[in-house]
Amino acid sequence: MTFYEYKVVPAPTKGQKAQGIKTPEARIANTIEGLLNAQAAEGWEYLRTDILPSDERSGLTGTQTVYRTLMVFRRAKSVPQDAAGDVIAAAQSVAEAVSPAQPTTRRREPSLAQIQPSRGDPAPAPDTPAPDTPEPETPTPKPDTPEPDATKPDTPKPG
Repeated sequence: MTFYEYKVVPAPTKGQKAQGIKTPEARIANTIEGLLNAQAAEGWEYLRTDILPSDERSGLTGTQTVYRTLMVFRRAKSVPQDAAGDVIAAAQSVAEAVSPAQPTTRRREPSLAQIQPSRGDPAPAPDTPAPDTPEPETPTPKPDTPEPDATKPDTPKPG
C-alpha cells in the first residue's frame, strides 16, 4: 500500500513580469509553470486545484466569504512515518525480547459432570419426586369394556 503526504499552496493571483511575456494570461501561465516546476524539483506531484470558501472579517463587525484557489500536491512516502507506529513497533520488539517463550498449553475440554447449585438448598434429583407434590394418578381401565385389538385388520362393514 502506498502512503502519501500532501502539500497545499495558494495559487498565484497575479502573474509576474518576465522578459518577452506581455499579456496577463501569459504572465499568470508563466508564474504557475514556475510554481509547478519548483514543487516537482522537490519531489511533489501536482494533484489538483480547488476553490474553497473562507470567511474573513469585513470592517469592525462584519464578515464576508472570500473564495481562495489552492493547489494540491502529493508525494509518496516509502514507510508511514507516524509517531504512533514507531512507538508500537518499539514496544512489540521489547515485549518479544523480554517475555520468555511460553509452552503451548493444552486446551481444557468442558466437563459434562452435573453442576451443583451454589446457593440455597440443593436441587432434588430428577428421578425423585418433590415431597410436597402428589403423585399423578393413572387411569385404570374398566373391566366391562374390552380393549381394542390392534392386531386385527380393519374389516369393511357390509353395507
